[in-house]
Amino acid sequence: MTRVHRLAAIGMSVAAALTLSGCGTTDVDTAGGDVAPPTSEACTQDTTTTSTGPVSITDGVGRQVELDEPAERIAVLEWQQIEDALTLCVTPVAVSDAEGYGTYVSAETIPDGVTDVGTRGEPDLDALYATNPDLIVIEAFTPDDELIAQLESRGVPVLATLGANGADPIGNMKSVFTMIAEATGRTERAQQVLDDFDTHLADAKAQVADVQLPTTDFLFFDGWIEGGNVTIRPYGKGALFTALGEQLGLTSAWTDEIDAAYGSGGVDPAYGLAQTDIEGLTAVGNANLFYSNDGEADGYVSELEKSPIWTSLPAVQQGRAHAFPPGVWGAGGPISCEQAVDAYVAAITAG
Repeated sequence: MTRVHRLAAIGMSVAAALTLSGCGTTDVDTAGGDVAPPTSEACTQDTTTTSTGPVSITDGVGRQVELDEPAERIAVLEWQQIEDALTLCVTPVAVSDAEGYGTYVSAETIPDGVTDVGTRGEPDLDALYATNPDLIVIEAFTPDDELIAQLESRGVPVLATLGANGADPIGNMKSVFTMIAEATGRTERAQQVLDDFDTHLADAKAQVADVQLPTTDFLFFDGWIEGGNVTIRPYGKGALFTALGEQLGLTSAWTDEIDAAYGSGGVDPAYGLAQTDIEGLTAVGNANLFYSNDGEADGYVSELEKSPIWTSLPAVQQGRAHAFPPGVWGAGGPISCEQAVDAYVAAITAG
């Protein structure tokens, strides 16, 4: 199962003038010992500078966050933001649900020594504050989110990044990444990564430009098993992976009207996610299908493949149903998005 966001499950920033100094990977010590720096090749070769001056940020929910200097000891309570910090070559002192992250997110690896503070929605506050963070990064939708008040009660600044934006999912992905970079003095590194992402996407568009598919209609979905039944989560308009597919010339086949017809209450306006069952996939007709591979022998994919409804779908019968590699996180940062783009291109050009 691909895990849902904390806020989905229950329902730009302004930088101060910064003085540039230092460069490379940010490494910190936790209260319990050394935390290894990010080990990706990009970070071991990173030569971008880290800012040192005061930081003033309007966060994702409109709150003003003021720091005397860029944060070095950050605690990060959501998976995209964990990935983002590591892509910026910043090692968090604490994260939420490291085991789940390691299962579903392959874009960046959490280094040894980082403290796991429990679930994303209900972190262990004692464990969290024992790491002595100078900034806590979460995601939220409103400034009165109860988690913000709970975390701020102990006097540590909280940076709330916007959980999702169905009107511009790719733009929000970039905004969240940029905001964390500003808070940690890593704006130069962030610009490099985002430039690389834009180039990666442009190259992918060129690779698929001349491919003639039977239809450009498509659906990306993931799923899980609940009560012994397969639950399907289609990614509709406003979902990040839908937007990436559209950038490659595909046309979303999951609409509010189709979703409502199957009684699931419509596509979520922020995340662009819906919910249905295997039979609900028949609503997209001849569309190309892409889906998250949970990589589990007893997971939803193995059960899906046993279904006669699934095997009767046109895309399945014609070899146009493609599993993404395991660990491509559907709500991640620039590196996860590059992984998704690569998976789309591989499927589209497979012939």
